[in-house]
Amino acid sequence: MTTTQLFTPLTIRGVTIPNRIVISPMCMYRAENGYPAPFHHVHYGKFALGGAGLVIVEATGVTPAGRITNGCLGIWEDGQAKELGKIAAFLRSEGTVPGIQLGHGGRKAATQRAWQGNGPLTDEDVARGEARWQPLAPSAIPFTDGWLMPRAMTRADMDDVRDAFVAGARRALDAGFEVLELHMAHGYLLQSFLTPLANQRTDEYGGSLENRMRYPVEIAAAVRGAIPDDVPLFARISATDWIDGGFTPDDAVMLAAALKAAGVDVVDTSSGGNMVAGSTNASITRGPAYQAPFAQRIRAETGVMTQAVGMIRTPELAEELLARDSADLIAIGRQALFDPYWPRHAAVRLGNDPDLMDWNPAYSWWLSKWAKGLRSGGEQPEA
Repeated sequence: MTTTQLFTPLTIRGVTIPNRIVISPMCMYRAENGYPAPFHHVHYGKFALGGAGLVIVEATGVTPAGRITNGCLGIWEDGQAKELGKIAAFLRSEGTVPGIQLGHGGRKAATQRAWQGNGPLTDEDVARGEARWQPLAPSAIPFTDGWLMPRAMTRADMDDVRDAFVAGARRALDAGFEVLELHMAHGYLLQSFLTPLANQRTDEYGGSLENRMRYPVEIAAAVRGAIPDDVPLFARISATDWIDGGFTPDDAVMLAAALKAAGVDVVDTSSGGNMVAGSTNASITRGPAYQAPFAQRIRAETGVMTQAVGMIRTPELAEELLARDSADLIAIGRQALFDPYWPRHAAVRLGNDPDLMDWNPAYSWWLSKWAKGLRSGGEQPEA
């Protein structure tokens, strides 16, 4: 066996993540009235069997209006948390740390499920049973042409949403989740406060970067103050809008420092998602680890731990990013959809588990013999 950083445990506050591989929160749009469906139990369960150190459940709305689509998970009532807790329990039983991302869709809420158009809900959508509501935003500016006009948030709205994040965090912990992540990326509510493309307020929450950061940082501080000291708190940010006049990498460094001061432990460093309809970062050319330099800079300049994400497809690249201090954790998303056992395969490939003994015993009993048989014939287990 060899020792690699990718398979070195990491302790954050009172939680030890057994390896540095994280499954990114990825919206599946398969929930029913905010409740997880049987699909979710299988979906997340396979990542636990696949050996990820931390699995972060997809963006979960802290209010009904905070859902991105009618198919998004919710945590605004106790029954939802109880059902989500069954997922958390299975993850933990397989040695994986269960995490959850708390979010609010903001002006990108009330949209179609991805495979049904990924745009604003239409009259035809409503006719077939989809609920439609007016989104909330820092300013009354639609996400892009043809999208629903959001209502500019009042002070009372902001207080209600802040309190909903706190209540969602408490429910998540009661359900057994051990890591919380706040969604401050991709053009959703908290990120829309950060970017001047969406925030044109004239009060203390608009204008300067300090003012635009104020509400997201207040949310982070409120959640940190409401949860035990031993619970890790992550925040996913968009390090840049990739649009002239938008949020910049320099802004991201300032935001990360403010989040760290508010009690955030890990900055999950993504990018994009604003003012461009369709998938995240649809307007840019992507390549292997294209967002990792943002994570590396934030880590170096603020001292906060970071999580790198974006087209990290090979174990060798993941190990390289850790070795050169680009990040403390490596998140994979679509690669995990393609190969849910990516962490197990990475351990074989990097020499950490050559005999396939670290799998669930029901698997390793078979696979260890399979691997031995392959080697006796001059072959190696494919990974």
